[in-house]
Amino acid sequence: MNHKDTNLFRIFFSFSDLFALNLISLILIHQFNLLVSNSYDYTVFCLFNNMVWIICSYATGIYIQDKMLDHKRLFYRTFIAFSFFLSIDFVFIVFSQSHYNRVFILYCLLLFLTFMMLSRYLFKLITIYMYKQEEYQKKVIFIGYNDLSKQLITHFKSNKTAIVINGFFDDHKCSSNSEFPILGKINECISYAKKYKITEIYSTLSPKTHPDLYTIAEIAERCFIRFKFIPDLSDFVSHNCHIDFIENTPILSLRREPLESMPGRVKKRLFDIAFSSFIIVFVLSWLIPLLAVFILLDSNGPVFFTQIRSGKKNLPFLCLKLRTLKVNREADTLQVTRDDDRITKVGQFLRKTNLDEMPQFFNVLLGNMSIVGSRPHMLKHTEEYSKLQNDYMARHYIKPGITGWAQVNGHRGEIKHYEQLKSRVEHDIWYLENWNIWLDIRIVFLTLFSTIKGDKNAF
Repeated sequence: MNHKDTNLFRIFFSFSDLFALNLISLILIHQFNLLVSNSYDYTVFCLFNNMVWIICSYATGIYIQDKMLDHKRLFYRTFIAFSFFLSIDFVFIVFSQSHYNRVFILYCLLLFLTFMMLSRYLFKLITIYMYKQEEYQKKVIFIGYNDLSKQLITHFKSNKTAIVINGFFDDHKCSSNSEFPILGKINECISYAKKYKITEIYSTLSPKTHPDLYTIAEIAERCFIRFKFIPDLSDFVSHNCHIDFIENTPILSLRREPLESMPGRVKKRLFDIAFSSFIIVFVLSWLIPLLAVFILLDSNGPVFFTQIRSGKKNLPFLCLKLRTLKVNREADTLQVTRDDDRITKVGQFLRKTNLDEMPQFFNVLLGNMSIVGSRPHMLKHTEEYSKLQNDYMARHYIKPGITGWAQVNGHRGEIKHYEQLKSRVEHDIWYLENWNIWLDIRIVFLTLFSTIKGDKNAF
């Protein structure tokens, strides 16, 4: 789904959900005749619901859809968002001094959930129907039978796009091992395209070695057939690239980095300052003294544990934690493992609940860390992992975080195998390339949810 389609999807569903939430509330308020004596309370309730739904829906990424036909993902995210919404509503009602009509609350929530499920199901039916109609389908042929064209076909098939692939044109191939045939020589592609109403031609061959492609492209444009050149960059890079333009000059980057822009950095820093300040004043001011007592009673040693870790641009910084291990000489060199005998009884609880990481909000306020980012590793591990994974150091383009995209996707704890390291780095780099402020808020919510639910990799 391109950026324009994504915006349309986001606007349509966010507007329809909010409209339905308010319409259902107003109809029920009128039906139950609740405005006679409680108009202020129910107005507050409706405004609160709007605010909470906006936060929950964007935090869970309902309205961010990469694939039009990824309906399972849409239903799953809707359910998760509604679960958060329901939980917050429940807390609000329990602690509110107002006496809300319980039947009204039940009907309101059930009807809102019913509307969302039905609207998603209707969207599923409409998109499937439209994608089966010929006028919405793109008929595609490829010039060049090679690995690059096969990769594109695999992508089109896996993303369930409305693309019909007819086959290949190549001067040196007589038959194809794929499910799509070799349809002829390169110079025959235009006549075939006009005859079978092809809408797009993808060329994976270089115009330098096949100069006739320029002429074919011009003829295709005159026949209203879109012609697209696909450059083969496999000798230069082995993963996705990002292209910017300075006037008419294309600039190829190894990755897109939203946090390289000044507005992005300012937004993230303001979020870090506001969030960490709130936690320090209203939570850590009483929580750390309380935990300090338990730590000191449990084992000998300091309350805090400090360690030099790798920060942004691999610059070392002093990372602050609550001590969870017995005092030992291997703390800066040996990774903590499951059932590690160095972990104290209180430390085990702190690590399970992530409370040992709470002092890192001071690191965030000081500017050494961010609320969300790649988890910082010991200097020794940074040196080791960078030799195992080529793009490992790319995760240090941004500040390390208290939590991160890798952590909320289950990639935390000790690293025993290369695949564990690879998955963690892939998630860290995905975050780097796709950052936005809503993604940070979403990760914070998912971290809270994971902490409450319990994480099997937390020990």
